[in-house]
Amino acid sequence: MAAVQGHLSNGADGPGGTDAGGADSPPAFRRAVAALRGVRVRPEVELDPTPPPRRLAPYSYALEAVVTGASGDEEELAEGRLILLHDPAGHDAWCGTFRLVTLVHADLEPEIAADPLLPEVCWSWLTGALEGRGLSYGEPSGTVTRASSHYFGAMSEREPSTRIEIRASWTPSDHPAPEPAHPGPRRPEPTGEDAAEPPGAPDTAAHLAAWCDLLCQIAGLPPAGATEAGVVSLPQRRGPQAR
Repeated sequence: MAAVQGHLSNGADGPGGTDAGGADSPPAFRRAVAALRGVRVRPEVELDPTPPPRRLAPYSYALEAVVTGASGDEEELAEGRLILLHDPAGHDAWCGTFRLVTLVHADLEPEIAADPLLPEVCWSWLTGALEGRGLSYGEPSGTVTRASSHYFGAMSEREPSTRIEIRASWTPSDHPAPEPAHPGPRRPEPTGEDAAEPPGAPDTAAHLAAWCDLLCQIAGLPPAGATEAGVVSLPQRRGPQAR
């Protein structure tokens, strides 16, 4: 398992602009991003930095992830994007200075896709992943979309497919989360100027770990470590998807 690496960007930067991870960035934002970069994820999750949106907040950082099968299996089971937004002045709609935004999607087996309660179940997986890590959050908002595709003409031999998509955002609390019962992410200790700053950044490492839990669950993977009672995942899909 490898730690995340990447760069910081803010909404004002263009090509060749000043790196928002420098001395001009708010210390709380630097700590939040440093925690994201230090997370170690399970081997089925491939996690990489990606260019963040430029106009949603003064400061932003983004990660994208792909969940694959067992070791050596190149089949993509789920994928998603997680964006950290920060506005030091605060944002009325967020009720805070930080916001996490996500897009997650995966293909489904036909019998699972037909379940009328699937959207409610998928939304409960998101909130359950956060609560399972002992995280406090506010102002959750989002949609769950189920889209079916049927093929005709030269493509008529392909089986119908259904994709589930979760778009969501929430405000992470800046109160530290309690240590979870199961192994959590490794986070680097703050040093220098950041170590002297008072708390004010949310536990973004734990939020990222919860997001990876959601990705693995929608991909149909069992929980990491021993099987956990009461946790239901989507069955793994048959047949490989081209990468």
